[in-house]
Amino acid sequence: MTRGAREITLRFLAAPTDAGYSGTVGGGRVLEWIDKAGYAAAAGWSGTYSVTAYVGNVRFSRPVEVGDLVEATARVIHTGTSSMHILVTVSAGNPRDGQLRPTTDCIMVFVAVDGSGRPTPVPALVAETDDDRHWQRSAVQRIDLRAEIAEAMAAQTYSDAGTAPRVVLRFLAAPTDVNWGGKVHGGIVMRWIDEAAHVLATQWTGSASNVAVYAGGVRFYRPLRIGDLVEVEARLLLTGTSSMHVSVHVRSGDPAATGELALTTHSLIVFVPLDAEGNAVAARTWEPVSDEDRALRDHARALVEMRNRIDDARHIP
Repeated sequence: MTRGAREITLRFLAAPTDAGYSGTVGGGRVLEWIDKAGYAAAAGWSGTYSVTAYVGNVRFSRPVEVGDLVEATARVIHTGTSSMHILVTVSAGNPRDGQLRPTTDCIMVFVAVDGSGRPTPVPALVAETDDDRHWQRSAVQRIDLRAEIAEAMAAQTYSDAGTAPRVVLRFLAAPTDVNWGGKVHGGIVMRWIDEAAHVLATQWTGSASNVAVYAGGVRFYRPLRIGDLVEVEARLLLTGTSSMHVSVHVRSGDPAATGELALTTHSLIVFVPLDAEGNAVAARTWEPVSDEDRALRDHARALVEMRNRIDDARHIP
């Protein structure tokens, strides 16, 4: 495998159709771009079709404006037997001066699969520079932290005993959602997550001026197929001074079968309400009522601490 296949940069203009309800590019669209760039790097490195397995700690540090020149760069920083850990950074700016500023970054995990959909080995990445070794150590340290987050998320109960505000979107996965392997691609699923959380944030605040500032713990459990019935459930877990922490579950299944839907993806996303000038404002406080509400609120607080540890891991020497 040539070193040139390790990194790829996508360049394009942010179109008017990419705009969210706040006027800038929506977080769901940025998540789509991240997934596309990550897939391009994974496929280039593995030489085969690859599936999104995990997306962690996506922080939206500044908005992307419609008309901006956008660069999405994906770089393989660590490999396992069949997995590829990929650092994706998104930068944007006015194309007239070409000065692009970082807007988003994250680490994604892709798994290479063969024609039967089974994991297949990938070439091993050999760190050659100090920068290579830094990112490889960061990726390795995140593996245990990511497993801890996944275990904490899987242990939570979401039932009718909860009284928290929630929104459920239901629709069919359309042919236009297809990826290069014939299934719904991860970027589309992440856009659905953003949209459901945005609906919930809008209902809670009474305003559509809410933006995603963080998405993480995005774990893909099973593929989602074209024609599947899809259910995206967003549930408020915690409100902060100017934040709303929302858990989102994506379930899917064959609408012609029993009607039972299996968990496809689980994520946590944080929204912030904005005023007319685009500044963060106070979020309406939600107080837990049931034991389940309080357990999920505490879970959300614990995830904040875990995310901070992941940020620390990124900067290990």
